[in-house]
Amino acid sequence: MTDESYRVQSLGRALDVLELVASAGREGARLTDLALGASLSKAATYAILQTLLARGLVADTGDGMARRYRLGMTMVRLGDLAIANIALADLAMPELRDLTQLLAMTSRVAILDDGFAVVVGRVDAPGAVRFDAALGRRELPHCSGVGKAMLAALSRETALNILQRTGMPRRTPSTITDLAAMDAELGRIAERRYATDDEEDNEGVLCVATSIFDRAGQVVGAISVTGLKQVVGSSAIPALAEAVIAAADRIAQSLGGLPSAEAWR
Repeated sequence: MTDESYRVQSLGRALDVLELVASAGREGARLTDLALGASLSKAATYAILQTLLARGLVADTGDGMARRYRLGMTMVRLGDLAIANIALADLAMPELRDLTQLLAMTSRVAILDDGFAVVVGRVDAPGAVRFDAALGRRELPHCSGVGKAMLAALSRETALNILQRTGMPRRTPSTITDLAAMDAELGRIAERRYATDDEEDNEGVLCVATSIFDRAGQVVGAISVTGLKQVVGSSAIPALAEAVIAAADRIAQSLGGLPSAEAWR
């Protein structure tokens, strides 16, 4: 809620003009169109634009009647700062709650920290089973669903360098411990857009995960669902992946990021 008595009318007009410039897209908008859209005189609109130009909030191209205005690079910087100030966990928690309610599985969101997967948010499934998923604990990326999903979203060289540094110890008989085998696994993950931890970290536990991307297509985190394999079953993996990818795309949209179908290309 805002107190209308403290609103600055001239600033409001400037923001109206800025919104109109934004809605014009890459081609930009002419002074005449902006003045008409903001219900202002051309002189007043021109003065506002000159102020916005001086601050880098808009940019201009062309001369005379062909002069057009579009958003400036300062808006990019401010947008990046706004996104950075939004905690991924805060945005992800509603989606995790919905996933857990829908699938009756534990949902998690993680980030990549120095090559390790770190869980920053979790919603436990109903019932007595509680998985070893302490918040803030570093997990080896080669045997966790979220870790493998984030590795697959990196350049292959970066991912393999991380694996060489963190190591690939055997956690269960199903753990992938060979670098070449993991290289092939990361390729499959990128192609299908989701990763699985099929009893690779803990026997009897199945996890399906996918990455979250920012507007530049860079991975910023991953979400997953986890359950007992004997309850969930391998046949459910495609349906689980579909639900997890949809949730990740909604989180990415909240961040101003790319959907997985575009980012994984």
